[in-house]
Amino acid sequence: MQLFEALRTFMQAGGGVLWVILLVSIVLWALILERFLFFYQSYPNLRENCLRQWRERSDKSSKQAFAIRKCLISEARLEMQNSVLVIRMLVALCPMLGLLGTVVGMIHVFDVMAVTGTGNARAMASGVSRATITTMAGMVVAIAGLYCSRLIDDRINVEIHKLSDLLKFH
Repeated sequence: MQLFEALRTFMQAGGGVLWVILLVSIVLWALILERFLFFYQSYPNLRENCLRQWRERSDKSSKQAFAIRKCLISEARLEMQNSVLVIRMLVALCPMLGLLGTVVGMIHVFDVMAVTGTGNARAMASGVSRATITTMAGMVVAIAGLYCSRLIDDRINVEIHKLSDLLKFH
C-alpha cells in the first residue's frame, strides 16, 4: 500500500501533464511488448510461410521470380514494422510532454511570485518541483523507449537479411 501512496503523491506533485506522460508511456510499452512478442510468437510462422511459398515455385531465376522474392521480403518487412512508426512517434512525444510540464510548472511559479512576491519560497518550490518532475519523467520514458525502438529496428534488419539469405535467387 505504501508503494501506491508514494506513486499517487509523486503523480500529484507532477500535475496533470505527468498523468498524460503516464498514459503515453503505458501505450508505448504495450506497443513495444507487442513487437517483442511478435518476433517470438508470430514471426516464425510468417518466415515459414514465405519460405514455403518460395520453395513451391519451380522458377527461381527469372525476373518474375526475382519480383516475387522481393515482394515476399517486402511483405515480411511490413509485418515486422507494424507499430514501429507509432512507437517512434510516442518516443518523440515524451520529451515534448516533459517540456510542456516544465512550462506549466514555471507558470505556476510566476503566478505565485505575482501574488505573494518573491518571499514565499515554499510556494515557488511547488512549481519548480512540478516542472522538474515532468521533465525528468518525459526524458526517462523517451530514453528507455528509444533504446527499445532501436532494439526492434536492429531485429528487423537482422531478420530481413536472414530471410533474404534463405530465399535463394538463382
